[in-house]
Amino acid sequence: MAGERRRALLELLTRPGNSRCADCGAPDPDWASYTLGVFICLSCSGIHRNIPQVSKVKSVRLDAWDETQVEFMTSHGNEAARATFESKVPPFYYRPTFSDCQLLREQWIRAKYERQEFLHVEKQEPYSTGYREGLLWKRGRDNGQFLSRKFVLTEREGALKYFNKNDAKEPKAVMKIEHLNATFQPAKIGHPHGLQVTYLKDNSTRNIFIYHEDGKEIVDWFNALRAARFHYLQVAFPGASDADLVPKLSRNYLKEGYMEKTGPKQTEGFRKRWFTMDDRRLMYFKDPLDAFARGEVFIGSKESGYTVLEGLPPSTQSHHWPHGITIVTPDRKFLFTCETESDQREWIAAFQKVVDRPMLPQEYAVEAHFKHKP
Repeated sequence: MAGERRRALLELLTRPGNSRCADCGAPDPDWASYTLGVFICLSCSGIHRNIPQVSKVKSVRLDAWDETQVEFMTSHGNEAARATFESKVPPFYYRPTFSDCQLLREQWIRAKYERQEFLHVEKQEPYSTGYREGLLWKRGRDNGQFLSRKFVLTEREGALKYFNKNDAKEPKAVMKIEHLNATFQPAKIGHPHGLQVTYLKDNSTRNIFIYHEDGKEIVDWFNALRAARFHYLQVAFPGASDADLVPKLSRNYLKEGYMEKTGPKQTEGFRKRWFTMDDRRLMYFKDPLDAFARGEVFIGSKESGYTVLEGLPPSTQSHHWPHGITIVTPDRKFLFTCETESDQREWIAAFQKVVDRPMLPQEYAVEAHFKHKP
């Protein structure tokens, strides 16, 4: 009997929708919630264990199952659960995948099953009304200390603002929604709820680093920022479909990490810098948590005269790291070195992806305005 039940469960895993985790889309889930009727991956099963009043989990292969539990799984499954628990997910709401941080996956699972936010639209108010204010911990630009700051997001003004004092009349910074990006960076910021927000100031990228102790609060802020971007883009591109706009709401970086670089004359020594590849902007910082980039390099497409080469020109000297990369632009060559061969391969792949992609009309305008600091 136990063998039959196991076979029945394994057969269910081959059905449409059940071959990927119901929550993060990871392939080959081998856990299940026998109270919700969904098949999930090991990682998401750990999150389900934290909401035992809603979800009880078992291993499909290792645990004992009784007949009624197998029948429940048979009559439910991932597609049925999605039709119920995700029936009213707003288009701008970020649906995490298995490569996203723990916080995003946990809050998505809690929003779906525990708070049932996508069954009851009124529960979406924290990120759907076009206005949000509250206190967040923000990292000080100069001393690196996190201080409590009041933040206000207003779609009407098209801006996210923060104030150094709660009763301050004037904001310390106004970040236009048009140029805003937000991405979770727990490892870099050193807090599991760490969010990096970037915006353009005088056509240069400015970073701020924030967090909230409550995971739901910071994810609500993140989705409120995405909602504001969505509504801004709907007005800016009236003919565009949701599917066209959603990928533009927020970006994760293509790659980040340390490389060495040299200056424009390529005679001064190589210096170790933290690099961030954000779409077509390659930025470098002295420290990963700097507010401003030391410099930015625009990387266009091969049609516009940009190429990526492995190695360095033969005459290059004074680099410590052995694995070189040369980026050729219409103006000059940029030389970088990586500590390991795998770093070099990953960076070349990231650069090549950008160079292989044809430029959009608006990217030519960015290229023209671009001020790279040598």
